[in-house]
Amino acid sequence: MKRFIVVVLDSFGVGAMADVVEVRPQDIDANTAKHLLVYNKNIQWPTLLSLGLINALGEEVGTYHRNQTAVFGRSKLAHFGGDTYFGHQEIMGTKPVKPLLNCFCDVIGEIEEDLNANGYQTKRYEKEGLEVLCVNDALFIGDNLETDPGQAINVTGSFDLVEFEEIIKVGRIVRKHVQVSRVIAFGGKQVTFSDLLNAVTVCNGYIGIDAPKSKVYQQSYQVLHIGYGVDASVQVSSVLHEENVPTILYGKVADIVENPHGKIVPGVETEYLFGQLLTDLKKNKTGFYCLNVQETDLAGHRCEPDFYIDRLNASDVGIKEIINEMTEQDILVVMADHGNDPTANSTKHSREYVPLLIHKKGIHSIDIGLRETMADVGATVAEYFGTSIPFGTSFLSKLK
Repeated sequence: MKRFIVVVLDSFGVGAMADVVEVRPQDIDANTAKHLLVYNKNIQWPTLLSLGLINALGEEVGTYHRNQTAVFGRSKLAHFGGDTYFGHQEIMGTKPVKPLLNCFCDVIGEIEEDLNANGYQTKRYEKEGLEVLCVNDALFIGDNLETDPGQAINVTGSFDLVEFEEIIKVGRIVRKHVQVSRVIAFGGKQVTFSDLLNAVTVCNGYIGIDAPKSKVYQQSYQVLHIGYGVDASVQVSSVLHEENVPTILYGKVADIVENPHGKIVPGVETEYLFGQLLTDLKKNKTGFYCLNVQETDLAGHRCEPDFYIDRLNASDVGIKEIINEMTEQDILVVMADHGNDPTANSTKHSREYVPLLIHKKGIHSIDIGLRETMADVGATVAEYFGTSIPFGTSFLSKLK
C-alpha cells in the first residue's frame, strides 16, 4: 500500500525561464520566490527550506542557505506562457497544444447570435469603445483580465441572480466560438448586478469583468474551466483508474482537471484544503492525491506580498503535517505551476521555472536536475503505480 502526493503552490516560481528574452520579455526579471525572500517579512517556511527551496532557486538569499540533504530539482514549462489551467494539464500528462488568442470583441457578434438562438436575452455594455455582453441581466461575458491578454474568456455571474449550472451552459456555448486556452465559467453569492456592471474594466485593448472587484471570490465561489486541446483519457487520473488506483483532487485542480472516476474536494481556503487532505491520508493507505494552493496565486494577482507569505506559512504547516503522516513507501512532491510575483508592478502570471521539492523517507542528497516538462511529475506518478502516460519522462529511478 502506497501513496503519491503532489502539492502545487500555485504561482510560486523560482526565476524566469531562459526563453523569456524572446517570448515574454516582460518576465526577464521575474523571480517570485527570491523576491519574497528578499521582502523577508514574517517568513516561516522551515519545511520548504528543509525540502530544498534554496537548492531549487539556485542561489542563496541572505541568511537562507542550501540544504545539503535535500532531494530537489526544477522544471521548465512546456506550455506556452504561464497558465494555471495548462500548467495543471501538463502536470497530469497532457502534451500542450498551443491555443489561439481571441479578443472577445472579435467574436461578440457570433456568440450573441448563438445565445439569442438558444433563448437567452443579451445586452451589450460599452466602455472606451469596447463591449462586454450581459446575459439575462445576471452574468457577463468578456475577456479574462488576470492572465495574458487573449488567452481566456470569462463568463462571470452572480449566484443570487442565476444558478451555476446556467453559467456553465452559457460557457459551453462560448466555447464553441473561440480557440482560447480556457473559457472560465464562475460566480459567487452576495453579488449584485451593480457589482458586476461596476467591475467592467478595459485593460490594454481588452474588456471584461475585474473578478476581484466584482466580489465573486468572496462568498460561495464556484468555477469550471472549459479547456482547449486536452485529452483527459491519457492523463494520470485516467490511467490510474485502469489500475484501480484512486485519485483525489483538492482545490483549484479539482476545478480544472477531469477526474470522473475519483473524488474532488473543491475549495479555496488553504487550511481547509490541507485539513481535508490530511483526513483522507489518515483514512486511505493508497492513492494519488493532488492539492492546489490557490490563495498564493490570488495574492500574486492582488500584489499582496504579506498575504502571499501568510499563505505560504500556512502551507508550510500543512506540508509538515503531511510528512508526519507519510509511510516509508509514500512520495511527496511540492511544486508550482508558473510564477506570479506579488512584489512586482504586475498582476499577471510570469513564465518561471518551478521548484520540485521531494520527500521520501530514507532518501536524501539527490538532484533530479532540470526537467523539460512538468509532465515528468505525472509520468513519475504513473510509473510509481505500475503504469505509464505518453508524455513526460519519469524520474522515479532517481529516487533511490
